[in-house]
Amino acid sequence: MASVSFRNIQKAFGKTKVIHGIGFDIADGEFVVLVGPSGCGKSTLLRMLAGLEEISGGEISIDGKVVNDLESKDRDIAMVFQSYALYPHMTVRENMAFSLKLRDADKTLTDRRVGDAARILNLDPLLDRYPRELSGGQRQRVAMGRAIVRDPKVFLFDEPLSNLDAKLRVAMRAEIKALHQRLKTTTVYVTHDQIEAMTMADRIVVMHDGIIEQIGTPLELFDRPGNLFVAQFIGSPAMNVFQGTLRRDGVRAWVDGPGSAWPVGALSNAKDGQAVHYGIRPGDIEIGAAGEGIAAKVVVVEPTGAETELLLDVAGTQMIVVLHGRTAAQPDDTVGLKIAAQSVHLFDQGNGQRIE
Repeated sequence: MASVSFRNIQKAFGKTKVIHGIGFDIADGEFVVLVGPSGCGKSTLLRMLAGLEEISGGEISIDGKVVNDLESKDRDIAMVFQSYALYPHMTVRENMAFSLKLRDADKTLTDRRVGDAARILNLDPLLDRYPRELSGGQRQRVAMGRAIVRDPKVFLFDEPLSNLDAKLRVAMRAEIKALHQRLKTTTVYVTHDQIEAMTMADRIVVMHDGIIEQIGTPLELFDRPGNLFVAQFIGSPAMNVFQGTLRRDGVRAWVDGPGSAWPVGALSNAKDGQAVHYGIRPGDIEIGAAGEGIAAKVVVVEPTGAETELLLDVAGTQMIVVLHGRTAAQPDDTVGLKIAAQSVHLFDQGNGQRIE
């Protein structure tokens, strides 16, 4: 196991800069997820850590040692790719043992490590099969097993679940998290799926356009997003956001928004008349009868069993509400929205930063 440090990391392809001075630390044994939309630089950052991409500027350290000029094979890392990258002519056993074979490792050691990894990943019955005889989830477990047998200082995962169906992705998320809890190996995981990030990470690094927008635990990012981008990226369904004007009258504050005055909590650094983005998560809105709270028209009702998702029209602005349980509301009904002021998020319209 080892810590990982990024110091002012920069990357350019020709004249095009894609990483702009990123710096943060990953603690020994920590599970950190790099998340962001396609093209934000997360996979490029992972490939630089792996030694598969040259660094244009800055330093990367593993276990306190700068690795900028080290070959990938000398960094003591193991990477699990999106495409599995298994050798089709080798059995599961041979695929898992291949990296140790290249090192001329002792056969007894190789057999022991392959056996241990197979037991951890429930691959014992599959050791003599070929990749073509495996399902997608089984192939992914083999790719993970191949990484485990190396006993690396750092595990790297590059969107390993994106080729799997939805049900299998959920199962594999749990397997990878359980694997980390068992091995306690430092892990860096790249994904564009914020649900994966929320459910697996000790800490999340949210990236956008080659910079870091915010770093924190999953619940820190969900409860206190530092800016509008993080607020809208983290959470499913996404946060409801509309533009409005903040009003203050002594200790009382509200936002003039679609069709009504919208409540806000206590504010310390906001001014009357400030242009803001008003945010409220779909699960933080309660529904009442018409005349109770802010008037809204039901557009679509989507029952999923344990929850019901409503698409509403509020004075021309569409909003999503997630109810726990079921509702008698039907399309074209008028309902009242009840907003808890302490659940509201405000962001400055100019710079998108959170208003406290």
